[in-house]
Order: sequence, then structure tokens, then C-alpha cells
Amino acid sequence: MKKYWRYIGVACLSAGLLMGCADDSSEESNDEAPEDSNEEASGETSYPLIVEDAVENEVEIEEDPERIVSLIPSNTEIAFELGAGDEVVGVSENDNYPEEVSELDQVGGMEINVEKVISLEPDLVLAHASSAHNSQEALEQIEEAGIAVYVVEDAASFDGVYDTIEAVGELVNEQENAKEIVNSMQEDVEAVEEQAAEVEESKRVFVEVSPEPEIYTTGTGTFMNEMLDMIQAENAAADEEGWVQMNEEAVIDMQPDTIITTYGYYTEDPVEQVLSREGWEEVPAIENEEVIDVHSDLVTRSGPRLVEGLKELAEAVYPDTFGDE
Repeated sequence: MKKYWRYIGVACLSAGLLMGCADDSSEESNDEAPEDSNEEASGETSYPLIVEDAVENEVEIEEDPERIVSLIPSNTEIAFELGAGDEVVGVSENDNYPEEVSELDQVGGMEINVEKVISLEPDLVLAHASSAHNSQEALEQIEEAGIAVYVVEDAASFDGVYDTIEAVGELVNEQENAKEIVNSMQEDVEAVEEQAAEVEESKRVFVEVSPEPEIYTTGTGTFMNEMLDMIQAENAAADEEGWVQMNEEAVIDMQPDTIITTYGYYTEDPVEQVLSREGWEEVPAIENEEVIDVHSDLVTRSGPRLVEGLKELAEAVYPDTFGDE
């Protein structure tokens, strides 16, 4: 269980970025207008940039970052997808995508290796609101070393991820790429929702994000819940909020049509484990052998690959509708 939670440290950003360094004199605005308009039209970030992060800290980024340290996998995936992967010089020990991260220096996991971060001489450190409160002292030490630290918002929805991508895109001067990524994600989501409209009979789905003896599921306010809504499925745990522990009796009482597991990357044959549980024989998902494992990172990590997770989930729950996609 401990290993699982290390990997699902979820992630994301505030959309309310504050552009800084405008001329204080309104009388000179006419002279500056053409240059400002050109910068806006080109989609390039104007440095130095002053922004407010997810914990309401004012962060100043003096120049286009050339060396970036990411403290959580979702931030790393966003940076690489934006085209700023060459600038990433350090990642967390939990990073596993894209493949290039395996060659980068690691700066810790739940605990930040402050000395290692500083030694990499980054221009920008991308932290995350999901862990910032536990890492406050370490982040302050990094800031005291003269390094810009931006705490990314802990997004819990697709809209939040869109905001995150655009916000990070501004930080690293990849605004146009950010818009393209978000537009592509939105188009893919719309296509899935249109296809899901063909579903004639909605299924009741239980999502198991960790196995017995400590069975956890996802209620409202999670990506999995939003994804189930998108594909016209009912979350069996919709009455719960966030990530919650369930006892076996409660799950059996829910009588789910389908059970989705998300821990196959560290548990051998999770599907067979669920199918063989004593006392679960009359659960519809067990009777009909509708237990499917999906890739955890795709359905819990707040980055560009969430759309891939949505498609995988749709095919798992409704293979007849999405199986050929």
C-alpha cells in the first residue's frame, strides 16, 4: 500500500497567472503598445515574469528557464509534452515517463534532497501543492539559494489540468504548444463523450485503486469519477468523497457490474486476485468476469496522458462500444 501511494502523488496548477513587468507610466503606453502587441501575437512569454503560484507565493522568473527541476511526475510529463524536456535536469525518484527521465538526476521522492537540487543549479523548480505543505522547509531552503520555486496547483479535474498545462507553458515560454496540447485533449475528450452517447445501458463501476486487505476506491472529486461520468458509467462509490477505504461487505453491497483495478504495475495478476475472493461470487462483475486492470498513471496522473487513460477506461467498461477504437 505504501508503495502504491508513492506512485500516485497527484498533481497541477493555477490558471491565474499574473503577468509582470508592465511599464508603470500610462502616458508612455502608446509607445509600448506595438511591442506588447507583437509579443502577445507571437505567443512568447515576456521576462522577467512575475506570477502567483498555488500557495499564493509571488514568484519571479528572470529569464526563459534553461535548467528545470521537477519534484513530481505530472509536472515532468507536462514539461516534456510542452517541448521543454531538454531543459529538465532533475526529477523525482518516482518519475517513469517519458523514457528520457531514467537518465536524469533524481532529487528524492517524498523527501526532497535539497543539496542535490541546489547542486543542479536550476533556474526553476516545479513543486506541487499536493506535497508542498510537507516540504515547506525544503522549498524555503531552495528559495534562499536564489532559485525560483513555483508550486503547481493540485488539479482534480480535466479543466484543472488544462489550466496547469497553460500555466506551465507560460513559465517555460511554450504558450503556443500549451494551447495546442489543450485543444487536442479537449477534442479527444469530446470524441469519447460523443461515442459514449451510444451506450444504451449504463454500467455500475467500482474502481479499486489498492487491493485487500486495504481496499481503496475513488469517489467524487477525482479523475476517475469524472472519467466515469464522461463515458456514461456510474461510479459505485459516488456517495464518497476523494480517496476512501472500503470494507469488503460494502463493496459487495454495491453490486458493481464492472470492477476496475489500477495496481497491476506492482501486484501480480490483480484481476485473478479479485475474481477469486471468497464471498464475492454473487457480485455481477465476478459472475460475468468483468474485472479489468488499467494503467494507474494514465488515470490518476494529472498530465497530458489523462486522455489516454479515458480511452483505456472506456474500452474496459464498454468494449462493445469502444473496442475498435
